[in-house]
Amino acid sequence: MQRLGNACRVAGALRFQSTSVHPRLQALRERLASEAITIDEFAAPKGRIEFGRVHEPRLPKYMKKTIPKGADYVRIKRDLRGLGLSTVCEEAKCPNIAECWGGSGGKEHATATIMVMGDTCTRACRFCSVKTSRRPPPLDPHEPEKTAEAVSRWGVGYIVLTSVDRDDIADAGASHIAETIRRIKAKKPSILVEALVPDFCGSEQGVETVVASGLDVYAHNVETVERTTPFVRDRRAGYRQSLKTLAHAKSVRPSLITKTSLMLGCGETDAEIEQTLHDLRAANVDVVTFGQYMRPTKGHMKVSEYVTPEKFDEWKRRADELGFLYVASGPHVRSSYRAGEYFIKNVIEGRRTQGTPMDTPAVQAARARAA
Repeated sequence: MQRLGNACRVAGALRFQSTSVHPRLQALRERLASEAITIDEFAAPKGRIEFGRVHEPRLPKYMKKTIPKGADYVRIKRDLRGLGLSTVCEEAKCPNIAECWGGSGGKEHATATIMVMGDTCTRACRFCSVKTSRRPPPLDPHEPEKTAEAVSRWGVGYIVLTSVDRDDIADAGASHIAETIRRIKAKKPSILVEALVPDFCGSEQGVETVVASGLDVYAHNVETVERTTPFVRDRRAGYRQSLKTLAHAKSVRPSLITKTSLMLGCGETDAEIEQTLHDLRAANVDVVTFGQYMRPTKGHMKVSEYVTPEKFDEWKRRADELGFLYVASGPHVRSSYRAGEYFIKNVIEGRRTQGTPMDTPAVQAARARAA
């Protein structure tokens, strides 16, 4: 009987609580009704931390790539590790690594972009995932020979070299890059070498040193339009400085193919891209590539937009109209993407059969310095 009496008293208390409303709860209900806000909006604190890639464009399906695999991919990775070499493919988290290293169509189409002068850069561009330091480790004097050995093992007909910026070195690494190219050419004279090089702090002598090494394609990226350059690239990099670098390489050796790349999705406008194309033609740049900027980590610059494949096609048509020798344009295109395209190879080989023009005095002087 005592237990039954307790149960009745509890039940009565619950009925009383359900029918009576606390004044503060009633006030909250009235406020929600009068201000027309939801309970989630009311409870959300100011300055709420949001996790994930909020307020950013969602990654389109056409931007997704396959996981790297295949015999050629494994072989290239093994050779690189055995010789202690770095690639921009891995360091920059390139989405095309499966396609390029896999070499669809045979090993002669497999391409890996070797990154010389180590894996640590002295600059800190806001789009790049390569490690950065004011004082990177010293250069490996054996790296040129190691690189040439790796290239000779692969048996490819076209190789791409790139490098970090080394502003801590007297010539910014120009002689090291040139020596690497000379070693590759010595092992296999028929191979075509493309080098994506720094601006050498604006040094014309640095440009001449690399041009005199015997490379076939001189590449240097402007990366973005002039207005956004200070927000995208390191403060030591300059849009006009990059244009002068490309123009000087061409003036030193007119038969040389010059090349650059633009990332879209960095906040640029169509009018600014158009002006950049005109600036590149004025600098006698032969090849331009357009690709989509991809944010490597949350600590890097955000993507302003994902440009559609149709828009990339429009920029290719426009660049062709302006007279570029070759244009590659697409969401996954990178500066060294499919560098061994038959078109570029045929142009270079065609120029070889026609005979190499006499070197300019600048090239002769650079070769004399190297000797």
